[in-house]
Amino acid sequence: MADDDTRAGLEQARSAVAGEVGRLEADLRAVFEASKDSNADDEHDPEGSTIAYERAQLAAVLDATRRRLADLDEALARLDSGDYGICERCGRPIPAGRLAIRPFARTCVACA
Repeated sequence: MADDDTRAGLEQARSAVAGEVGRLEADLRAVFEASKDSNADDEHDPEGSTIAYERAQLAAVLDATRRRLADLDEALARLDSGDYGICERCGRPIPAGRLAIRPFARTCVACA
């Protein structure tokens, strides 16, 4: 039953992160589209961040979110193979508290 609960939790987290990836991709496309037809000189705008800065920030968040999605996919694969919750370095069980916080954890706290 624990595997069923674990799978459900991982799949729920994966679904939420996949949705976030989709939203961020749409936001990034919107920023690119909005700036494509603009000839505004935002590099010299004293009122705030530049379009390039906004794009870079959004791209960085999207990249981190895609990595988290890949981490969750790998955690599901480890669950399927029977390796989920086992530290990849020392081979000991990863404490439940760590997995509750980082369900995609590959190592125990001592090895992290």
